[in-house]
Amino acid sequence: MSWLPSLKTATPEEGFDLAIKLSRMAVKKTQPDDEVRDRLRPDYANDADSLTMASQVVATNFQTVARANKYWTDD
Repeated sequence: MSWLPSLKTATPEEGFDLAIKLSRMAVKKTQPDDEVRDRLRPDYANDADSLTMASQVVATNFQTVARANKYWTDD
């Protein structure tokens, strides 16, 4: 089974959780080495700019999920 069988979700909250998963999977696929990601995590986990950028990526992914689920009816 694919890790991403669909962008469809039952609720907006599930959609937001999916947006987070999309964002995390992008990092994992970009840097597949667990040890490297673990070593880098403290650097960005304590950097306000990095956390803001991560939130921006999640927001962009949530827009994608929201559009797929027609959360906004005027689209």
